[in-house]
Amino acid sequence: MTELLVVGDDGVMRCWWPGDDARYRSYHDDEWGMPVVDDTRLFEKICLEGFQSGLAWITILRKRDNFRAAFAGFDIATVAGFGPDDVERLLADAGIVRHRAKIESTINNARRALELIDSEGSLASFFWAFEPDERERSADGQGAIPSTTPTSTRLSKELKSRGFTWVGPTTVYAFMQAMGMVNDHLPGCDAHDRVEQARKAMARAVR
Repeated sequence: MTELLVVGDDGVMRCWWPGDDARYRSYHDDEWGMPVVDDTRLFEKICLEGFQSGLAWITILRKRDNFRAAFAGFDIATVAGFGPDDVERLLADAGIVRHRAKIESTINNARRALELIDSEGSLASFFWAFEPDERERSADGQGAIPSTTPTSTRLSKELKSRGFTWVGPTTVYAFMQAMGMVNDHLPGCDAHDRVEQARKAMARAVR
């Protein structure tokens, strides 16, 4: 597992994946894996994971401010009201990923999210109900981070049954990692214990 941990030039031990990019390091250190219960941020995260499909996450991270501006801060009700003119506006926006199917998926998913909130109370209460047992993670025992899990597959199927799109098991697991449903910082990473403490202190929403 030690080869998956890297000591940066700032003396901090981290998971290997942010490399030496300052923006990526900040995301790794302060955001990735920290538990999220705000519906707007949860919606943003699952949408951006959909946009990331087939791309490197750093590409999305570098464009995130542009995405936020283009999609009204990912306000769910506002995005749900987007129409054909908005799709064309977004396709002309060089600051984001100009992929028609992903743009249309984001609008669709906003509408489905409103339905989910109406039936479940909040996105947070719905998503956190899928929090898996810790034993599900890294079944090989070697510290390798999985790309899918039984829970991500189950959550993906549930979202698809509710009309969500671009929510395959791999995308959903990346979302679960990003929003703190699991802590996939490796033991020994500087962020691991901080994330775990935040997860333990978080009040879970009740459905």
